[in-house]
Amino acid sequence: MRDRFEDLTLAGPGLLLIALAFLLPLFEMFRLSIVGPGGGFTAEHFVRFLTDPYYLGVVWRTISLSLLITAICAIVGFPLAYVMSRVGPRLRLWLIVLIILPLMTSVVVRTFGWMVLLGRGGLVPFTLWKMGFVGRNFTLMHTEAAIVIGMVQVLLPFTTLSILGVVMKIDRRLEEASRTMGASFLATLRTVVLPLAMPGIVAGSLLAFTLSVSSFITPSLLGGVRLPVVAGSIYDAATKTLEWNFAAAQSVILLVGVLVVLVPYMKLSGRRNG
Repeated sequence: MRDRFEDLTLAGPGLLLIALAFLLPLFEMFRLSIVGPGGGFTAEHFVRFLTDPYYLGVVWRTISLSLLITAICAIVGFPLAYVMSRVGPRLRLWLIVLIILPLMTSVVVRTFGWMVLLGRGGLVPFTLWKMGFVGRNFTLMHTEAAIVIGMVQVLLPFTTLSILGVVMKIDRRLEEASRTMGASFLATLRTVVLPLAMPGIVAGSLLAFTLSVSSFITPSLLGGVRLPVVAGSIYDAATKTLEWNFAAAQSVILLVGVLVVLVPYMKLSGRRNG
């Protein structure tokens, strides 16, 4: 009994901080989402969002782009993390610094950099035009491709570092045993390294998906007003039209949507990895 009291006393400040910083804002968000214009409880904000084709299109765009961005981050991040884990300590340190370096710059500044590179006459469209891949000078701005490129650049370090932490712990003797038994490098990578690295890939993918689906700055600047995402729609409702209740309802839907995707994914991945 005394041990339990001491544990609660020690955990008290942390629990209080969690309650004030996380639970209270969530409770207020849920409360606002079900308050009507007259002050009574209502579900009209949810009905308005879920029955409007415009907002359903915004949801579909947010989910599809987030899944694509997550897949690209995992596909690029795994080989990058594997190479980083197998090089010497000095080179690995420099590679980690190069991966982390963009995180030291504001995401807004990096996004403006992509706006310059992807805009008409920017480095990417101009290079594609001069190399003959396209027939004219064009702009990639305000396209889903621009959102994907910008978001992958933002989220790739998180995915790579998550995978790197797991790949570093894989015993190299397992790979040597596989090669000794006659397996090729790619077969060893597919049958030995990839299954053992799956916890890191899952963790990195979850991180990339949750950050992507709730991102606002990069999709808004690179996609423009023609390609809104849910986070941008919440921002517009809260700051431009001052519909706080509707913004709260969208936030609740976004939170529930993320949980609906993440919980089965985590259970399935945990079952496959024991």
